[in-house]
Amino acid sequence: MLNDRRTTNILLLIIVIPLVFYLLKTLSFIFIPLIFSMFIALLFLPIMRWLTKRHIPKTISIIIIVLIIFGFFKIGGELVKLSSREILSTSDAFLLKAHEKINALISNVETFFGIDIFKENTSISTQIFSKETLLENFGPTLNYIQKSLTMVLMTAFFVVLWLAESINVHKVLNNTILKQKHTSVKTFMKIEKDLIKFIKVKFLVSLLTGIGTGLACYAFDVSFPIFWGLFAFIINFIQMVGSFITVILLSIFAFVEIETTSTLIFFTLSITGVQVLFGAILEPVFMGKSFSINIITVLVMLMLWGFIWGVPGLIMAIPITVFIKIILEQFKSTKLLASLLSRG
Repeated sequence: MLNDRRTTNILLLIIVIPLVFYLLKTLSFIFIPLIFSMFIALLFLPIMRWLTKRHIPKTISIIIIVLIIFGFFKIGGELVKLSSREILSTSDAFLLKAHEKINALISNVETFFGIDIFKENTSISTQIFSKETLLENFGPTLNYIQKSLTMVLMTAFFVVLWLAESINVHKVLNNTILKQKHTSVKTFMKIEKDLIKFIKVKFLVSLLTGIGTGLACYAFDVSFPIFWGLFAFIINFIQMVGSFITVILLSIFAFVEIETTSTLIFFTLSITGVQVLFGAILEPVFMGKSFSINIITVLVMLMLWGFIWGVPGLIMAIPITVFIKIILEQFKSTKLLASLLSRG
């Protein structure tokens, strides 16, 4: 009888898990802003509590938090404008140099492999920046911008709901998973503490990485140091993958501008050193042992959530893993799984 029940539970689990992931992927337009907003709200909950202790009405407290978030977006917008002006003010000499180097590189590749990558009698730059190509990419780009704006607005809406406690994480945990008030309070506090720590450390490390990358570009006279610093800051929120993307793209870009091979190698080593220093050395130190997750878990979760939600999934993969790990630690039957997720 017990064996039959256990077999039934395993079969139900096999059916339910794929169904859950299917729903997460299908309803991503709801779940992505919902989860994003939860992490943002958790970051500002201590401020909300501090304002509540000062007997400030909840409505005014929410307005203060929204203004703080708006201030961060304003600063980010100004940095984007500054980097845009930096790029737009560049002379045509850079573009011509880039076209020449790319043409030379592609020609060497074509000669080496004996293939034609681009059409004959047509320059690479003409094909890349042709009217047809731009029109072809305009539709998808506009669609992506519209989706992004919708996600931002929905995220802002959910943040207000979380802060106003219209959606209460503690009550959800108590009523669905944990079923015990003391355990749910303890679990919620640990989730809040660990996720706030993760977000703070990740923000600080990403900021230092961006500054370091921008300074390296400035030191080696690589164009658009502000843009590359901002790019490194943003992409660094994608665990592990972001560092590789920054080094690869920036090295390719520097290939156009830096003539001497030895200088290019030193520049690549410099930006790699920045990523290693802040991402591989300082970040684990700041995070602490209690927060650690082993490398295999990180890679699996990045692939899983990246497949389900794309770039937002890559950004949220580690916080979601931490959330799952803390929940698993609350039950004797799943403590082994939680320990497998941990590092050592």
